[in-house]
Amino acid sequence: MARGTEHGTHRTWPSARQAAGRLGARLAPVPRELPLERALGGVLAEDVRALVGLPAFDAAAMDGYAVTGPGPWVLVGSQLAGAPESCAVLHPGEAVEIATGARVPKGAESVLPYELAESGGGRVAGEIEPGRHVRWAGEETAPGETVLSRGSAVGPAALGLAASLGHETLPVLLPGVSVVVTGDEVTTGGIPGEGRVRDAIGPMLPGLVERAGGRVERIRHLSDDRGALAEAVADGDADVVAVCGSSSKGPADHLRSVLAELDAEVVVDGVACRPGHPQLLARVGNTAVVGLPGNPGAALVAVLTLLVPLLSALTGRPDPTRETARLPLRGAVSPHPVDTRLVAVRLEEGAAVPVGHDRPGSLRGAALADAYAVLPPAWDGGDVEIVRLP
Repeated sequence: MARGTEHGTHRTWPSARQAAGRLGARLAPVPRELPLERALGGVLAEDVRALVGLPAFDAAAMDGYAVTGPGPWVLVGSQLAGAPESCAVLHPGEAVEIATGARVPKGAESVLPYELAESGGGRVAGEIEPGRHVRWAGEETAPGETVLSRGSAVGPAALGLAASLGHETLPVLLPGVSVVVTGDEVTTGGIPGEGRVRDAIGPMLPGLVERAGGRVERIRHLSDDRGALAEAVADGDADVVAVCGSSSKGPADHLRSVLAELDAEVVVDGVACRPGHPQLLARVGNTAVVGLPGNPGAALVAVLTLLVPLLSALTGRPDPTRETARLPLRGAVSPHPVDTRLVAVRLEEGAAVPVGHDRPGSLRGAALADAYAVLPPAWDGGDVEIVRLP
């Protein structure tokens, strides 16, 4: 049998989110050394140090003339960025015409911009302070200096910085998520026919996972076959397996029996929220298994309830969907007597405004919304918690 928590597995909505965060903090995703183009969105597993100084060489900061000593100067060559050196050493009284980014010759003291220069007859004149308009080697970053700290999120600027300092890869925590979409009725393309539905959850999950700091590595579509589901859950290649459908208790819902067979630790078995009640969270070895309802609207709520807090905690980053400010709800909404209700809303002028279309099988409301307003059981008015949509 699957093992439950000491307080039972059925959870209130706040308790379910907290349990997902605690499970994420317990698990240990393996750091991966990824090429820069694949490291975006990860969290650094180690400090990143400069492999070279920045700049790596003395370079012109403006188009003009590299000069040394007092002027006027005799023009002895020209230098473009990336071109072979036309003048290796500059002596007092000499100048080299130079482009921005080009290496300045040894001995150069400054770069005289074109707009401050007078030239003619092979000579250049003008006024310039020594040291101006040259990017000196290592003045921005010294070789070996720590430029990015362990635990930092890897954004586009961090990738550019790492590349400029000579890195080809970065060591990151970027939990891999394997998505399993179940259902004999699910089709992956075209206009669904009688008794068939298009998969809306598979296309939705990669963006949600990336926003929380993970990456969808694989999406599989399975029929309602228990053996195939058991094989997918026990695969072990991913940090998280997200199973879409099969989380309820119908005759084609096999996730619970599969988890029991694998002696899984069941952390959450059903959440008192609408939509999204039939959701699951379990641990199989070092892999977390998240069971999402088959209805896409309910699945989205379950993602925000369990999968996003889990992934955020796996990498030690804050949950990106949680808002600290509570807002008034402007519009008529009926709370549920015993369950938390999540209502799709637009955020307008300091208030949450319901957009409608909240049925479990529909994503129309979520597509129109900025966030969900969280209505506790038997809510009787007042400001509400906000969960932002990625």
